[in-house]
Amino acid sequence: MAQRILVVDDSPLDRKLAGRLLEKAGFEASYAENGALALDSIADARPDLVLTDMIMPEMDGLELVETVHARFPALPVILMTAHGSESVAVQALRKGATSYVPKRDLARELASTIRDVLELTKPARDQQRVLDCISETQTIFEVGNAPGQLAALVRHLESDLEVMGCFDDTTLLQVGVALRESLSNAVYHGNLELDSRLRELDGGEWDQAAQERMNREPYAQRKVRVVARITRNDVHYVVQDQGRGFDPTSLPDPEDAASLDRVHGRGLLLIRTFMDDVQHSPRGNEIRMTKRLMRRD
Repeated sequence: MAQRILVVDDSPLDRKLAGRLLEKAGFEASYAENGALALDSIADARPDLVLTDMIMPEMDGLELVETVHARFPALPVILMTAHGSESVAVQALRKGATSYVPKRDLARELASTIRDVLELTKPARDQQRVLDCISETQTIFEVGNAPGQLAALVRHLESDLEVMGCFDDTTLLQVGVALRESLSNAVYHGNLELDSRLRELDGGEWDQAAQERMNREPYAQRKVRVVARITRNDVHYVVQDQGRGFDPTSLPDPEDAASLDRVHGRGLLLIRTFMDDVQHSPRGNEIRMTKRLMRRD
């Protein structure tokens, strides 16, 4: 059965465009004209994911995100951002949204973004009693550059957090997104040394370059090293690649409104929004992320 995506947008043209892209990608689309109608639709027949515009009458995207987070915490919400909605979108990410796609990049990015988020939504296993017996755990992983290995590692790290029972469903999903983005950066920008500007081209240059380098030295044998440490107070992740590195001071400000209108700045914005502390090593080939735990009583 196809996974159902609820598209929320007051523009009939934009709803139809998003719906066609979703159906072309194998999803089932349903529709709502604003946040209030979207909540009615969710209550009647729970979708697998909500895709929402930000600026709408009755109830806008920010209000919808806040309400879904409170009433349906396991339901992921992806934002469709347009020029003029950047500041509201950043607030929505902080309030519980899972990711975003600029409207101008829907044809190129929508299906893959939704698949990535849905892949992370696994049934939670609440084993809070395990946490009471553990004071600290640390695991070290080394993975190759294949996308399947990265997805499997993210699911494993997420399942560790589920077992510890310290995050609500929305926060767990956001941490998973931050991990996915940091691993993706380590592989594509670190080990494979791909230029972010290739993502902006429409001829498949990014995918072609990635596939070619995955099978060519010195890139093919490079690994990503991940250290995952969980304590009673927080979780720490260190992601290190074997690339040449870069100057971290050259990174653009991910909270600049302009960052929301381009694809290649999205990963860092999501990481810094969803994690409580983010640091790069001076060489630029290592990122350290910390998320404080929310203990469930």
